[in-house]
Amino acid sequence: MDIRFLESFVTVADCGSIAEAARRLNLTSAALSQRLRTLERDLGHSLVMRVGRRVRPTASGLAVLDHARALIDGARDLRAVAAQDEPAGQLRLGAIATSLTGLLPAIIARLRARHPRIEYYIRPDSSVNLYHGVIRGELDAAVIVRPQFPMPKSTGWLTLREEPLVLLAPEDAVGEDPVAMIESHPFIRYDRNQWGGQIVDRYLRRNALTVQEWLELDALDAIAGLVSRGLGVAIVPDWAPPWPEGLRLRKIQLPDAGGRQTGVLWNLSGARISAMQAFVATCRASTGREEPSLAL
Repeated sequence: MDIRFLESFVTVADCGSIAEAARRLNLTSAALSQRLRTLERDLGHSLVMRVGRRVRPTASGLAVLDHARALIDGARDLRAVAAQDEPAGQLRLGAIATSLTGLLPAIIARLRARHPRIEYYIRPDSSVNLYHGVIRGELDAAVIVRPQFPMPKSTGWLTLREEPLVLLAPEDAVGEDPVAMIESHPFIRYDRNQWGGQIVDRYLRRNALTVQEWLELDALDAIAGLVSRGLGVAIVPDWAPPWPEGLRLRKIQLPDAGGRQTGVLWNLSGARISAMQAFVATCRASTGREEPSLAL
């Protein structure tokens, strides 16, 4: 059985669309459909069916879906094991939105130049979800906001960036006192369900600041865009560029505000440990520190 055909079935099940799955796999819809038919003949059962405009797994498809994922992961692990000490195989990475654009591209570009046999799967999500993805072994590593509680000894942590809290205000906002600006303008709150938003909330409570709250969301670039439009002020971590283009706002440092740490959480063991060690070493080099040996 060809693992690529299993990958095609899993991708169709995840996408719910032959056309979308074909785009992701860089295949034609006809070639993908042929793969599915061949797999169905091998297994002796139909695996997908059309429901309106969508494609859904049949009962047989649902029964084999998790096993198919496990076989695909096992095949990727075999490539990593066969490579022995050479970094190879697929790294399953997670990244929050700001690190997905501001930190991870340069790291992966540098790693790819040094270790071209490493493949990548990248999952964008919140720090909370990515943290649990690493702990459960669904991800090898994730670039997230550092949690405010002890991390398991089975994981490693490397801080990539210290991001102090800053006040964002419209470009034409009057005044220099950040406290007065926070309390006198509509306040756009960074979502308290996010770890970064909880840091902002602790700052407000620690300083007994009263805000005119009218909106709460978890997209930092959208918050900056709303402030730029003159719709209020916000407190956010000073995240890694790029920021949205064309913003017309002031970025004001907050005294003794603290901030968030963005860094890499990774599993210390696994079949892809050689590739994982190369990734962490490259992350460490991106901070300007000397790379250690690969015995992490």
